[in-house]
Amino acid sequence: MDILLYIFAGAAVGLAVGITGVGGGSLMTPLLILFGFPYNVAIGTDLLYAAVTKAGGVVAHQRRGNIRWSIVRRMALGSLPSAVATALLLKTVFTNSGEYEHLLTSSLGVMLILTSTVLLFKSKIKPIDAPKTKNASLKTKALTVIMGIVLGVFVTLSSVGAGAIGTAILLILYPTLKAQHIVGTDIAHAVPLTLIAGLGHLLFLGNVDFVLLGCLLVGSLPAVSLGTRLGSKLPSHLLQPILASILMVLGVKFALF
Repeated sequence: MDILLYIFAGAAVGLAVGITGVGGGSLMTPLLILFGFPYNVAIGTDLLYAAVTKAGGVVAHQRRGNIRWSIVRRMALGSLPSAVATALLLKTVFTNSGEYEHLLTSSLGVMLILTSTVLLFKSKIKPIDAPKTKNASLKTKALTVIMGIVLGVFVTLSSVGAGAIGTAILLILYPTLKAQHIVGTDIAHAVPLTLIAGLGHLLFLGNVDFVLLGCLLVGSLPAVSLGTRLGSKLPSHLLQPILASILMVLGVKFALF
C-alpha cells in the first residue's frame, strides 16, 4: 500500500508541475516530510528525483535552441562546487543527520517562502540594466557565478529553488533573454545542480531511498507529460497563486520549526 501511495504522490506532483510549471522540489519535499520521511532522506531523494524528471526538458529545449550554454556554465561554475562543498561540510561537521536537521528545516522554510514570493510577484521582478560596457558585462558574469554559489548551497540544503529562484536570477541579470530562453537555460542548469547535490547526499550522507525514488518516478514521468498537455486548457494563472500560497504557509511552518 505504501508503494502505491508513493506512486500516486509522484503522479500528483508530476501533474501539478506539468500544469503550473511549479518546481517539483517545492512540492515533493514537503509532501515526503508529511508522509513521515526524515528531512534528510526527503531532501536527498527529491534532488535525484528532480534531476531525472527535468532531464527530458533539457533535451526538448535544446532541440528548440532555447538554452544559452554560456550562462549555464557560469551558474554551474558557482553552484556545482558549492553543492559538493555543502554536502561535505554536513558530513564533516556533524556526526549524524539529527544534528543538522534544524539547518535543513530552516533552509527548506526560507526557500519555500522565496519560491512562493517569486511565483506571486514574478511579473513585478525588475531586471538590472542590460550591460553596455565591457566592465558591466564582467560584473554580470561575476554576479552569475556568485548567485550560482548561493543557489548551490541552498538547493543542497533544501532541494528547493533550482527552478523558481534560478529563473528569478536569470530575469534580473539577463533582461534581454527571451522568456523561452530563460526557461530552457534554467532547466539546463537545474539538472546538473540537482544531480550533483543529490549525489552528494547519496555518497557522503546516505540520504537517498531508492525504493521511494523509483516509486516517485514511475508515477511522475507520465504525469508530467499529461499535465503539460492539460496545462494549455486549464487556468494556470489562477492555479499558480493557489499553489504559491500553499508553499508560503508550508515555508513559514518549516522556517519556524
